[in-house]
Amino acid sequence: MNTSLIPRYTYADYEQWEEDWELIYGYPYQLLPVKWFHNRVQLNLATQAMSNSGINENCDALVFTALDWKISNDTVVRPDVMIVCGEISSDYLEFPPVLIVEVLSPTSLVKDRNIKFELYRENGVKYYIMADYTKETIEVFELIDNQYRSVEKNKFILNSTCLVEFDFTKIFKK
Repeated sequence: MNTSLIPRYTYADYEQWEEDWELIYGYPYQLLPVKWFHNRVQLNLATQAMSNSGINENCDALVFTALDWKISNDTVVRPDVMIVCGEISSDYLEFPPVLIVEVLSPTSLVKDRNIKFELYRENGVKYYIMADYTKETIEVFELIDNQYRSVEKNKFILNSTCLVEFDFTKIFKK
């Protein structure tokens, strides 16, 4: 197959699109309407991160559920949950978040497990968590020596002053 015939896009194109999209290496991926349980898991994770028992109080980390991360001119993603340390100076994130959570759904499974897994690893995201609401499982990966390693933890050191903790047993509660 001649891939040169497949159109590729840039951030300038992305800004003009209606509806919700991600752009990965110039290829568009439409974000489909969110099912209620996907949204519930996403909000449970974000709420835990923002609560007093989540991010410690002396921390400058921010939690986002609908912010674009512009990685390059041809790659823009919108993770389900991002925890960011550092100052954001534009309408979108321009540097890697410390922690990303993707809530897996049947329509996003391949992209989240493969394409985004590698994309986040290549761009230095320290922690990548995949929450699969159909199986009610949580997978946690930590970037160690530039490779994601599967780890069993629920406390994450974001930087020298920040820690976030999740209670994964409560993520799938309805």
